[in-house]
Amino acid sequence: MRKNKLLRLTYSLHKWTGLITGFFLLIYGLSGSLLVYKDALEEYFYQKPIEVEAGSKPLPLDSLYHIITQKYPAIDGLAWVNPDAVKKLPYHFRLYLNDARLISYDLGALTINQFTGEILSHGRGDDLEVGWIEWIYQLHFSLHLGIPGAALTAIFGLTMLISIITGFLVYRKYIVKVLSFKIKLKGKNWRIMSSEWHRIIGVWSLVFNAIIFFTGFWMNLFAFEKESWERETIPTTTNTLAKASFDKMLKETYQINPNFEPQYIYFPTQENKKFNLRGKLKGQNEMFAGGNAIRFDAQTGKLVSISTFETLRFSEKLEAFVFPLHVGNFGGHFLKIFYIIIGLTPGFLAITGFLLWWRRKSKRK
Repeated sequence: MRKNKLLRLTYSLHKWTGLITGFFLLIYGLSGSLLVYKDALEEYFYQKPIEVEAGSKPLPLDSLYHIITQKYPAIDGLAWVNPDAVKKLPYHFRLYLNDARLISYDLGALTINQFTGEILSHGRGDDLEVGWIEWIYQLHFSLHLGIPGAALTAIFGLTMLISIITGFLVYRKYIVKVLSFKIKLKGKNWRIMSSEWHRIIGVWSLVFNAIIFFTGFWMNLFAFEKESWERETIPTTTNTLAKASFDKMLKETYQINPNFEPQYIYFPTQENKKFNLRGKLKGQNEMFAGGNAIRFDAQTGKLVSISTFETLRFSEKLEAFVFPLHVGNFGGHFLKIFYIIIGLTPGFLAITGFLLWWRRKSKRK
């Protein structure tokens, strides 16, 4: 009797977590699948159409930094996100803005001609000013609701994990049958088909969805910190520009580690923030790139810290795995296509789960 009650409770939990979050699973699944190729899409749609005519030598990073900070005199920071791009592509920067509103997540983008210093495009990502890909990116992790939206996304990631665990318990008897291809699709009507497809897709995507939703939940944990909410309501102060030369610090980076290949370079514009370079080592898989970083004091130019994946503690290594596991950037096109397919399964499960609920509801009537 107790076992039956527990199973009914488990099924109810599985049903209601799926029904309540179903619509949002569609949003996260569709947007996440599209964002697997985010960098390639941004390059194709927004950078290649405005390829720059290569001069003899790009302007110094220090000059580009001053051009951008003159355009944005009060900004939390900026980051060069395509330092590994080909020569003819313009430099693409992420802007960390702050409009002192909780319900807007303040990311922007700026594209600049590195040979002339001309700003080619710029604006906030949530206003479609810099393209639909950036707009979808913000939709995916914050629903365009700022810090509350980021917290809501984390909560939905947790509810999906609950749905996965309860689904495993509810359909545990079918797991071996599905994995051994012993369940055949009968397809007599939409009711039977929805039930069969819900079980089959749910079983095959179970582990991968658990990884994706847990990592999504983990990356948005910052939205539960009191400091994050307070920081969003405080207007950014006027820039405190770096005194040290970024070009000199970048040159020193290559001297420290000739195998280092920057993929993300953060330029501080506020006090106490560091010049931060992240990237991979030559021949290293993207899976381990999150553990490599070199930091400098932007006011004095002194080296602050060096870290590589191999030198991290075990807990830090696990932390470094979170982002690549979530976005699938550590493999070729086959892996990316696999991630796209997996990204579509939560929405598919939400639809088939709704049809199952509707069928049972109709039967009761």
